[in-house]
Amino acid sequence: MLVLPLLPHVKRSPPLEKPHRQLKVWQESTVLAQSVYQVTGRFPVDERYGLVSQMRRAAISIPSNIAEGAARYTIKDYLHFLVIARGSHSELDTQFELSWRLGYVGEDGTVHLQLNRTGRLLTALISSLRNKLNKG
Repeated sequence: MLVLPLLPHVKRSPPLEKPHRQLKVWQESTVLAQSVYQVTGRFPVDERYGLVSQMRRAAISIPSNIAEGAARYTIKDYLHFLVIARGSHSELDTQFELSWRLGYVGEDGTVHLQLNRTGRLLTALISSLRNKLNKG
């Protein structure tokens, strides 16, 4: 899948200042989701409704749940959505492992690095919020 940058003459309205846009984990997870779309675009056609669909849904679920959690009013609610995002992250990791075993992805490591980075950031945010919840 080819991702084209915005043309210089096309104006994009500035995004609303949403709390999730400031989070490094959300930013990284959107890059991961974009990579998943690009990589799965090269999968065999017969995987379109199987592994490709599952991987794309899991990849989209990560930043979506981070964003939804960040919009909640309590830390407990926020944590709930972050834990769902972490589950989707584990699901995606498993699907990439299977894709590698089936020979659909190589060992370039780019997506694996993105998965690892996103996973570490997500775990750190969950730990931080749990500490805050326990203290207060």
